[in-house]
Amino acid sequence: MKKTRKLDLVVISDIHLGSYGCQAKELLKYLKSIDPKIVILNGDIIDIWQFNKRYFPKPHMKVVKHLLKWIVEGKEIHYLTGNHDEMLRKFKDFELGKFKISNKIVLEMDGKKSWFFHGDVFDVTMQYSKWLTRLGGIGYDFLILLNSFINFVLFKFGRNKLSLSKTIKNSVKGAVKYINRFEKTAVEIAIANGFSYVVCGHIHHPNIKEYKVGDQIVTYLNSGDWIENLTALEYKKGEWSIYKYENNFFEEDLHIEMDKSNKELFNEMLDEFKMMNNQ
Repeated sequence: MKKTRKLDLVVISDIHLGSYGCQAKELLKYLKSIDPKIVILNGDIIDIWQFNKRYFPKPHMKVVKHLLKWIVEGKEIHYLTGNHDEMLRKFKDFELGKFKISNKIVLEMDGKKSWFFHGDVFDVTMQYSKWLTRLGGIGYDFLILLNSFINFVLFKFGRNKLSLSKTIKNSVKGAVKYINRFEKTAVEIAIANGFSYVVCGHIHHPNIKEYKVGDQIVTYLNSGDWIENLTALEYKKGEWSIYKYENNFFEEDLHIEMDKSNKELFNEMLDEFKMMNNQ
């Protein structure tokens, strides 16, 4: 197995555990490949809107177990709530070791303030993004499943993969305007509060973009998602970068744990909680 990459900080958002679109196997490989000092889970980690107790596959459970392992190990982990896991907002300020649930946080990194939050606060009933509501929920899951089938056929014929929802979003002027408006709103608020970086999720559009307003410069960052883009934000030695999952970078080393049942995985998580409480 390859050595883990050490990172100062990683930002992961829009995993949507419990939904059909979640690429949990790929995410698990990525999580096993990194060793971050600080972890920002920037909203929509568990898709409570779509949650169905009959659908929570082993890879999804393994992602939860790996995150719990990090908590037990004492990593600094911030769970920032999003709109799909907004139920957790009632637990704002909950702490367990170095794990904390918040709606937003500000961290100072290398002398610069970074503002982290999911981003749905800019999305007033999605009035500026009708495409997102149309693609959301069950419809979005269906589109992802259809896309998976199409890509399977394309792969068999040696053709490149296709993203249906990306194609739709990029062709709809309202969607493009919404993304631009989202970014500019985040930047304006960041400038007003003296932040150097504003880090969001929510819109499933990974990006790092520098904005200059007057004599002030703010960098807007978005971590993307683990449904289509399979991206994260990484911070190391004062530099930000977008990580893009590539399957050929990983070895197939997950088969042993994947054979465990959900019940076994759940019992293992309970044991880890007990160990943590006894420390």
